[in-house]
Amino acid sequence: MMEVILLERIEKLGQMGDVVTVKPGFARNYLLPQKKALRATTANRQSFENHRAQLEAVNLERKSEAEAVGLKLNNQIFVIVRQASDNDQLYGSVTVRNIAQTVTDAGFTIDSKQVQMGNPIKSLGLHSIRILLHPEISVSVTINVARSEEEAELQANEVNSTRDEQVSKATQSQSGAPIQEEDLAHDQEK
Repeated sequence: MMEVILLERIEKLGQMGDVVTVKPGFARNYLLPQKKALRATTANRQSFENHRAQLEAVNLERKSEAEAVGLKLNNQIFVIVRQASDNDQLYGSVTVRNIAQTVTDAGFTIDSKQVQMGNPIKSLGLHSIRILLHPEISVSVTINVARSEEEAELQANEVNSTRDEQVSKATQSQSGAPIQEEDLAHDQEK
């Protein structure tokens, strides 16, 4: 095991400045080359304490930039057109690289390393994907995989109408009485 000082927040590991024990391979192959940590030597601890305010200021600036992008990017829907079989299975798959390229083409600069996805998408439909903009900020986007732009619109409309039905059923069950169409029209006029 190896002790390192974290230079930024690492999910499931710790906050900036924490001294954590990690496996040597994780430190050598990921944390140290990516400049996310320093070896926890006496000299490095002293150096970190001397530069802590500067590192925190840089981290705060990056975080505020990520928050601004996150507000625009959160809950966006991106369409990816792919060929698929009759049972909605894709010929191939949609990978993190495809998603990163689609989001970047839409005007948001992200890297494929920021796309958090367990497995590649192998079927048509709407898929919720997490994008990590900063170690402390992540947003959720929807990837609409369809055979054509028209089919993508239909899929999005089906989901919206299903969501609207669920909301109206929940509203009916809470009030105990069915909502009349006249009531809805009256509410919309207000």
